[in-house]
Amino acid sequence: MSADRESATFVFPPPPVPALAVSGTDALFPVHRIYCVGRNFADHAVEMGHDPSREAPFFFQKNPDALLPSGQDFPYPPASSDVHHEIELVVALSSGGTDIPLERAMACVFGYAVGLDMTRRDLQGEAKKAGRPWETGKSFEASAPCTPIVPAASVPETGRGAIWLKVNGETRQDGDLAQMIWKVPEMISYLSGLFTLRAGDLIFAGTPAGVGAVKRGDELVGGVEGIGEIRTRVV
Repeated sequence: MSADRESATFVFPPPPVPALAVSGTDALFPVHRIYCVGRNFADHAVEMGHDPSREAPFFFQKNPDALLPSGQDFPYPPASSDVHHEIELVVALSSGGTDIPLERAMACVFGYAVGLDMTRRDLQGEAKKAGRPWETGKSFEASAPCTPIVPAASVPETGRGAIWLKVNGETRQDGDLAQMIWKVPEMISYLSGLFTLRAGDLIFAGTPAGVGAVKRGDELVGGVEGIGEIRTRVV
């Protein structure tokens, strides 16, 4: 018989709850899961060798403890020599459910952040060729740098707005949220048909074209118009 959780003694101290700061407050946003939508910008789909047509969206996950607060150094991961940057809008949910109707999807949104989907591209490519999952390429330690969350009430528009990334001052990615194939309410509604969404979930909403490799010593600065900027240094 399983022990009552309230009175249970864990065999070792449980890890801390992954969390992000909430901009303008002392509060923390506890993170439940991180979902990422793949190839959600047509130009990025093309640069990765895929058809940019409006096919059904697909998702992968990162572990919540892969979050890295903006401003902290990004440690170049082991077992790779081809680590890429992908700048993304991040959607933070304060409620969820299953089979959420499109017209109710935005009511689930707590706020927005700017994130980086750091990717071991060589390991991801090997996994794709072998028909294997992508976790080794996508869900490693510190692979999800992210800014504090800006409450939705302070973000007037997420259907359009510049999204960009510079490496050592040189523009690498330069797009607009209007180029997203699947918009925020569509992503939430579709994803809720696959998983039970919950308060604390994050959705990384895809990246524009221009993804590329980083090396130790690089300074990455990116942003989403109306939300903020993310900064990290590769070490």
